[in-house]
Amino acid sequence: MFKPTATKRAIFFIIVDTVLSLFTLYLAYLLRFNFEIPKEFLNSFFRVYYVLVSLKIFFLFIFKIYFFNWRFFSLNEAKELLYAHILSYISFLAIFLIFKNFFMPFPRSVIIIDFFLSIFFIGGIRFAKRVINEGKKVDNLKPLLVVGANSRSNTLIKHFINEKKDFWPVAIVDDDKYTINSYISNIKVYPFEKLNEITKNYNVKSAVIAKDLSKKELDSMFETLKQAGIKDIKIAKFLGDRVERLKDISIEDLLARKPKDLDKEVIKNFIKDRVVLITGAGGSIGSEITRQCKKFGAKKLILVDNSEFNLYKIGEELDFLNNKDLVIPVMDSVVDKDLIENIFKKYRPQIVIHAAAYKHVPLVEFNPKEAVINNILGTKNVIDLSIKYEVEKVVLISTDKAVRPTNVMGATKRVCELYAQNVDSKKSEIVAVRFGNVLGSSGSVIPKFKSQIQNGGPVTVTHPEITRYFMLIPEACELVLQAAAIAKGKEIFILDMGEPVKIVDLAKKMIKLYGKEDEVEIVFTGLRPGEKLYEELLLDESEKKTKYESIFIAKATKYDIDKLNKDIDELLKSNNIKEKLKEIVKEFNPKP
Repeated sequence: MFKPTATKRAIFFIIVDTVLSLFTLYLAYLLRFNFEIPKEFLNSFFRVYYVLVSLKIFFLFIFKIYFFNWRFFSLNEAKELLYAHILSYISFLAIFLIFKNFFMPFPRSVIIIDFFLSIFFIGGIRFAKRVINEGKKVDNLKPLLVVGANSRSNTLIKHFINEKKDFWPVAIVDDDKYTINSYISNIKVYPFEKLNEITKNYNVKSAVIAKDLSKKELDSMFETLKQAGIKDIKIAKFLGDRVERLKDISIEDLLARKPKDLDKEVIKNFIKDRVVLITGAGGSIGSEITRQCKKFGAKKLILVDNSEFNLYKIGEELDFLNNKDLVIPVMDSVVDKDLIENIFKKYRPQIVIHAAAYKHVPLVEFNPKEAVINNILGTKNVIDLSIKYEVEKVVLISTDKAVRPTNVMGATKRVCELYAQNVDSKKSEIVAVRFGNVLGSSGSVIPKFKSQIQNGGPVTVTHPEITRYFMLIPEACELVLQAAAIAKGKEIFILDMGEPVKIVDLAKKMIKLYGKEDEVEIVFTGLRPGEKLYEELLLDESEKKTKYESIFIAKATKYDIDKLNKDIDELLKSNNIKEKLKEIVKEFNPKP
């Protein structure tokens, strides 16, 4: 019976507004006549009241004042309440002028006094809940530091005050001199210099970041908060004018390099209403490219993968059973040319994105023959069939490990690049896109480090000086599609991956993120087979710029295609894979 509902709340406020309107009108009469109302004016009092209260309730209803949640009543709702009052009193004056005799005698100044009294009391009763609510603090809530003094931090503070869940905001820190020493929702804004003082005085162990920060700024903020003794650091995510969720800072947040010149309109024009075939569609890169192609309006997605589980996962995500016209999962290997040709013949793809490959460096070192068959023969099959069936654009996903390769994986991908650049492509435009590690991929070091930290360590790093480039998978895949969209054929595009990251620094940062600096140690295990200390994206400095600063074009490498075909045939039959690879890829320098 007493459980609050929208209907009960509306009825409650209609009754309250009716009573308050009677009170404010009577008070207006008292004020007008110095608290001695002449009897002749009291005769018309209720006629004025009935008309006025009816108009107020009508316009308050029209402006949906009765549908607002009491405890979330804000300035926006107060503005709507003011509009409702203005229209109510204007309407009353119009009625008064038409039916003047009905209301006489009536002191017209009363209506002005009542207007302000009504706004004050009817608005005040609605703000009262928030004032009381925001004045209460629940003892079992943890003190919270808010980073950033802006409208978002105001929304965040109100969220915690209203919800009274987990945390209670006690202070705000910011570096904007115009906001320091001001108050937001009754919470004081302090400069960062007082961070240690705040954490000590309020015993703060938790913080939420409520402002947009670059990767570098976020990294610096994380270190600053950690040094001040704050262990639990979250980022507030907003949806419109409300808090959507609070997320823990991840290593992806600290390492991610988001390209500034992402041109989604170009990608959309490239993908929209096209039939797209994606090989390796269940892998980390292939599955994200699949998602992007769906988002950008592909007409049909042909998903090719030889892993049943991977294909099932991406197929289920795209609900292939209920989207049979859009999603076609095909469980085939690119090595089997006849099977793959059936796909080309049946679906006639307009765009082919070849992401299928063996990529794990040590595993490929132990299985060079399989890598040559899968990576080189598989790529050759896809390219040759694309040319035969006049695919408009073929995109080969390559790697920074193809530059001056020291391992079989990198060398096989370099052979693929050479084939893509030198084959007679006829009506097809064939391009390769080369980039470094992507955060969170199946072969990434990050999931391995997470597991090691959660199990109490040690975290194993191969060498104290080893570095790698990193980029988020979605951003990398969008740049791949953007590069493909502007390609003319025969290019090797290089994505700007930012600055390389020391893996040992990455490990230290992840240990800090988990708050286990005193528990987990780092152990150096030595370079693995085929691994090198640092990766490169270019063979030399002769790359060409594109109109996008995140995308470059590598210098073309000429290789007689007849000789390359012969060399690949010999490589597939060879018993000494590495030696034959060295003949094709002159810069290949295998490491023991």
